[in-house]
Amino acid sequence: MSIPIVSVVGKSDSGKTTLICGLLPELKRRGYRVATIKHDVHGFEIDKPGKDTWKHSQAGADIVIISSPAKVALLEKVSEELTLDEVMARISNVDIIISEGYKRNNKPKIEVFRSTVHEAPLCTGEDNLIAFVSDIVLDLGVPVFSLNDYAGIAALIERRFLL
Repeated sequence: MSIPIVSVVGKSDSGKTTLICGLLPELKRRGYRVATIKHDVHGFEIDKPGKDTWKHSQAGADIVIISSPAKVALLEKVSEELTLDEVMARISNVDIIISEGYKRNNKPKIEVFRSTVHEAPLCTGEDNLIAFVSDIVLDLGVPVFSLNDYAGIAALIERRFLL
C-alpha cells in the first residue's frame, strides 16, 4: 500500500511553509509519522564547501549519504528532475507525506491563498483540490479553513487519508 500524500500549493508568499509548520505538530500530536517534500524550481545546495560530504561529491560520488545517531541524509546527483512519484518512492516508514509546491501534480491538494497578497487563487475545482485555506471564503466545492486552523485541517487529512 502506498503512502498517502497531500500537496500544499499556492502562489509565492501565500503561506505554504507557515501552514505546513503549523500542521506538522498537530499531526505529530495525533501520533502520525510525517515526511515532507519541498519542491524547489530554482535548485538548491545543502552541502557546504569544504565539508567531507561536499568533498565526496566533488570527487565524483553520485550518491553521498551522511549518517549520525539522530539523522540520515542522502544527496543524489540526477540528470533530470525527478517526478513527485519518483521522490515519494524513496520514502518509507511514515504514515503520510506532505509536499510543498508541485502545483501541477495530480495528487490531492490544499491551496493556501491570502487575498492581501494575490488577486486570485491558483486552483479551480478540477485540480484535485481537497481544501482551501484562506483569509476569505470562496465557493470552490471544498471545505474552507482559516489560515491558522491547523486542528481542522489535520482532522480533514486524518479522515480522508489516515483512518
